[in-house]
Amino acid sequence: MKLWLMAAGCAVCVPVWAAPAPSTLGETAALTRPAPTAIVSPSASGGPGSDSSTLAGSSDGLIIPVTMPIADEVIVHKAARRLDLMKDGKVLRSYRVELGLVPEGAKHRAGDFRTPEGRYYLVRRNPRSDYFLSIQVSYPNAADVERARREHVDPGGSIMIHGRPDILSHRPGYYAKSDWTDGCIALSDSDMVEVWLMTRDNTPIDILP
Repeated sequence: MKLWLMAAGCAVCVPVWAAPAPSTLGETAALTRPAPTAIVSPSASGGPGSDSSTLAGSSDGLIIPVTMPIADEVIVHKAARRLDLMKDGKVLRSYRVELGLVPEGAKHRAGDFRTPEGRYYLVRRNPRSDYFLSIQVSYPNAADVERARREHVDPGGSIMIHGRPDILSHRPGYYAKSDWTDGCIALSDSDMVEVWLMTRDNTPIDILP
């Protein structure tokens, strides 16, 4: 059975296939990849200050309300390959992530294939990127720019949280167990939908070694 998930106030509209409920945190139902026009930016779903996102799945007139909490912080533990959505200091959801091709160490310059380390913010969403949804991280910050200036290098940029590539260059299983990005933080497509729905612009993200 095909369902549609829609966050109130124009968050996202994503087709999914009905599947058994996940048995562990971070394991979500598999999603189909919709056409780009099926997803709309969720800039302020629920209104300013809202602490939840209300979804509705519909199929043949059936409406299924689901309320999801909104994270007030994102923490990425690079060594553990884990992203935590936090609310009031407590973990709401945890997800497996993959990192840059050179996972150890903080990003210093363009082309080093490292994922940044430090405090940043979620600043921009792109439902039509080359990956399944993407949320931009505010790297480089002022300290990164100053360090790059001292070292006479380009600090790089375009660091995102995103799902799988639209065009796969490896077998699907590769993306679930290998660090494969240019420095971004990658999740499965189904987990990316939850992160997309449960965060807002300007949410802080701490990327730890």
